[in-house]
Amino acid sequence: MPELPEVEVTRRGVAPHLEGRVVEQVVLRREGLRWPFPPDLNGLLAGRRILSTGRRGKYLLIHFEHGTLIVHLGMSGHLRVLPEGVELKKHDHFDLIVRGPEGRRVLRLHDPRRFGAVLWHGNDDGELAQHVLLRGLGVEPLEDGFSGALLHRATRKRNAPIKQVLLAGDIVVGVGNIYACESLFRAGINPKTAASRISRARYDKLAEAIREILAAAIVQGGSSLRDFIAVNGQSGYFQQTYFVYDRAGVPCRNCGAPVRQITQGQRSTFYCATCQR
Repeated sequence: MPELPEVEVTRRGVAPHLEGRVVEQVVLRREGLRWPFPPDLNGLLAGRRILSTGRRGKYLLIHFEHGTLIVHLGMSGHLRVLPEGVELKKHDHFDLIVRGPEGRRVLRLHDPRRFGAVLWHGNDDGELAQHVLLRGLGVEPLEDGFSGALLHRATRKRNAPIKQVLLAGDIVVGVGNIYACESLFRAGINPKTAASRISRARYDKLAEAIREILAAAIVQGGSSLRDFIAVNGQSGYFQQTYFVYDRAGVPCRNCGAPVRQITQGQRSTFYCATCQR
């Protein structure tokens, strides 16, 4: 599933083609994906100017004067910006057609598994932050509110394994499975350790590791294990620098011990039992 770096890479890729552009048409080829498409989305957006783009966790936000389009890539989705007339593929479900100085461009959502979403939050529906999908999200890990002190304070009564706490998203948002494994390795923390037992000093290291790992992944275009490709059609290459993720049985890059794999909350966890205590 695309995680925070992949969504941010997508946002940065689409922004120059969308921001300031006027929507000419919305084309929907199904009734919906994970949830139904908003009623009369073409009527809502045609003729309206896109003010800006944003991101909240793994959600891409396209802001208009009268509301915000919320896009989630699901497990297998990706967005492409294409010239008009590019041949459709089987799982192309949504087009946002805009006009700019270079002519008409199509923002197209391709989603074979259909776990993605395109939703609308109008200004009359209250603050965007209170949308049902956004209101329970934690702080953004690349913004100033995120710190080791925050992690330490928020986990004093959390006895679940730290890996599971990171994935929950209610303390810090967007640290998905890949980047949680890599961050815990960099911080030297065993993913099975109860969150409440980790010291403030170790949380400082973990917060720094999360920031560094996510920032590096964004620079490298995210990870491309299966379905994710960037807006320009290129694959990310952060996976080439993994220390533990998807390296079960391979010698640890630090100590040479074999990387271990376990299952936590139905997700695979990779770690080095020697380097992570």
